[in-house]
Amino acid sequence: MRLHAGGADCHLTYCTNIHAAEHWPDVARGLREHLPRIQALFAPGAKLGVGLRLAASAAQSLRDPACMEELREVLGDDFYVFTLNGFPYGAFHGQPVKDGAYLPDWSAPERLAYTNLLADELAAILPDGIAGSVSTVPCTYKPWLARDGDARVARIVENLLAHAAHLVEVRRRTGKRISLALEPEPFCMLETVEETVRFFEEHLYASAAAERLATLAGLSRGDAGDALRTHLSVCYDVCHAAVEYEDPAGSVDSLRAAGIPIGKLQLSSALKVAPVNAQAVAALRAFDEPVYLHQTIERRGDTLTRYEDLGPALANAAAADGAEWRSHFHVPVFLEHMEHFATTQDFLRAILALHRAQAISPHLEVETYTWDVLPPLYRDSELSSAIARELAWVRGELTGAA
Repeated sequence: MRLHAGGADCHLTYCTNIHAAEHWPDVARGLREHLPRIQALFAPGAKLGVGLRLAASAAQSLRDPACMEELREVLGDDFYVFTLNGFPYGAFHGQPVKDGAYLPDWSAPERLAYTNLLADELAAILPDGIAGSVSTVPCTYKPWLARDGDARVARIVENLLAHAAHLVEVRRRTGKRISLALEPEPFCMLETVEETVRFFEEHLYASAAAERLATLAGLSRGDAGDALRTHLSVCYDVCHAAVEYEDPAGSVDSLRAAGIPIGKLQLSSALKVAPVNAQAVAALRAFDEPVYLHQTIERRGDTLTRYEDLGPALANAAAADGAEWRSHFHVPVFLEHMEHFATTQDFLRAILALHRAQAISPHLEVETYTWDVLPPLYRDSELSSAIARELAWVRGELTGAA
């Protein structure tokens, strides 16, 4: 839905990657089932925004005019899509995903073709007068860079510039302005805000990038530089930033100072254990599940120790006694405390307070895709009701009515 906060209009939604739907019939079924319920609970009578997740299979189906017409019919006059989640390419529920979530990465032509298709389909349904965004993987998974780092980065940059050229063409053809939003995440090539700023400055916003885009898109050098900043942005995932122990205000200020737009602000909380002790570790074992990566970062003083997943951290729990852990496990944003530890809701509150003072992004998306793997203790309500409660909590924080 449209809100006014921080001196600007923004759009608030939830991400449909919470629903297990990789193929178009399942996507349509999930939208029909949940959108009316969420609207009735959260914003009766208001037009509800949708953060649509389209896997490659569903995106291919939408090339069929009949499927696209079905999507328009499902949305009708009550719902509108302004952002897509183009991060997970394939299966995302019910089977191990782990580091497969980053495949294909931005070095692969399949990632470029998929994201170009998403941009075309978003342009087809994006309401007039609203800019669109597509969130995506943070280039690649950092451990893979050990194999072919320089060559892989070169392919990543070339493909991102080719996609920027495609977005320039989409705007020429349709008038719709769409931004690709790279989403920093623990253990990825773009992990911290510092790394992200450096990558944009050295590769995406550099003079060589502008010259390359000018060639690809038929632009002047100056227009190409402007287009890079219009079409290549960051998706700031609050859970990821909290796991990295970023400073809320400092991280946002760093992106602003570098002139990097935050195309999407994903609203989510992580697990926070402070201090690590036997009782907390015992409770955490219920979150060590086989589907998703739960990168965990330990802080002791000024020293950070990174674990690729929660399992390896738990295996080292005795040595971590007394330290702090933050784990990449998206939990409902309205939860401040779990049974024997906390969440990073305080970090999320800080980001929302910053947005309330000065708008950070035009697109705000609640993203709690781990609902199916949450321990049953925290899934004690119907899914649509939980999503509506999350959206209402965020709205309350933004309007001061919490």
